[in-house]
Amino acid sequence: MRTVSAALSARRNELKAMATRSHQVVTLAACTGAATGLFVAGMEWLLVDGMIDHVLRLRPWLIAILPGIGLFVALLLRRSIDPQATSATADEYLHAFHDAHHELRWRPFVARTLATVATLGSGAPMGLEGPSLYSGATFGDRLQRQFPKTFQGSDRRVLMVSGAAAAVAAIFKAPATGAVFALEVPYHDDLARRMLLPALVAAGTGYLAFVAVNGTEALFPITGSVDFTIRDVLGAAGIGVVAGLGARAFAKLLRIAKHIATFRQPILIVAAAGSTIAGTYALGRLLTGESLMVTSGFNVVVWAAAPGHSVPLLLAVLVLRSLATSAAVAGGGVGGVFIPLVVGGALTGAIIGNAVHPADITMFIVVGVAAFLGAGYRVPLAAVMFVAETTGRPSFIVPGLFAAVAAELMMGTSSVTKYHQPANTPIEYRSAQL
Repeated sequence: MRTVSAALSARRNELKAMATRSHQVVTLAACTGAATGLFVAGMEWLLVDGMIDHVLRLRPWLIAILPGIGLFVALLLRRSIDPQATSATADEYLHAFHDAHHELRWRPFVARTLATVATLGSGAPMGLEGPSLYSGATFGDRLQRQFPKTFQGSDRRVLMVSGAAAAVAAIFKAPATGAVFALEVPYHDDLARRMLLPALVAAGTGYLAFVAVNGTEALFPITGSVDFTIRDVLGAAGIGVVAGLGARAFAKLLRIAKHIATFRQPILIVAAAGSTIAGTYALGRLLTGESLMVTSGFNVVVWAAAPGHSVPLLLAVLVLRSLATSAAVAGGGVGGVFIPLVVGGALTGAIIGNAVHPADITMFIVVGVAAFLGAGYRVPLAAVMFVAETTGRPSFIVPGLFAAVAAELMMGTSSVTKYHQPANTPIEYRSAQL
């Protein structure tokens, strides 16, 4: 009898200790999210309000050459602070997720952060979401290593995922998207498990910290009533097929660019990349009269949604933007490709919309974003959540889902990153592949 009583008492103590650790894990996830949200808010203020707005007021010839100068400065910063620091950001999160031996250390973090400022602050056609995700993952990884007893028996990546979720939630003002993206992006066809609650908490606190500084306005506000019919749903699937093929081509281009970035003569590559960006900028300026080939590309989405653009013009902008972003990646630019994928989806949707229903292309653009983004990063669920949250229109969920699924089927095994893994791949095999 005493043996049974002792066993029950031990079990109660074990459950009590587990509950205590769970509360501590959630608390630390909340702290990670808040710190990440504030950091991302500071980076956006510095880059958007402090640098990019000023760059876009310069003479066109200066705007054209600045991204190349920024790539050169970013290379010097990485080489001087940590010669081992590559230009990867979101890929670093995926690498560390799959490889237990790959740490997210402070020194390369500093190198990449300063290189981000040089890259994006000069107007290079990349986004802040990659460095933001990397910063959140680094904060979480370093914090979790300070509390080994708290995380005894837990997954080593809990706070890493939480920080990544907080970063995406903050930069896009989309908490559900942040949580789903951080859990969905590591795998081709599944979600990371046993980390949902900390990711949700971190995404929530990251979002709150960010909007406390920058406000809650939707990223892509849509006015008026947007309804859809069964015909629209079928059309969304067709858009998904086209967007999936486009995303597959863009992903291939980005993978080639990332490979070029590893070559041994970086100065020549940076010079070639800067020249390519300047060339695409000049052509884009000649065709549109606007600076659409630089900065992350939010202005391109607004431009594409305006009426009156011909299909050949939209197609030309899509090709030029894809080349400009790929050149920035090849030149070692430290930035993200999440927003370039959004831009590609918006332009693809606008092309199809202007071809079949030029009177109202809003649905085409939003569905194109869901399909192109979901296919490129292999995150169909996060992509649908993204368009619903950033537009403030949940009615886009159903056509977005059909488009995202169709685009996902078109991708095959392609992706913008080499670090995606099938969910059933053994841990040992993943590490060996990396």
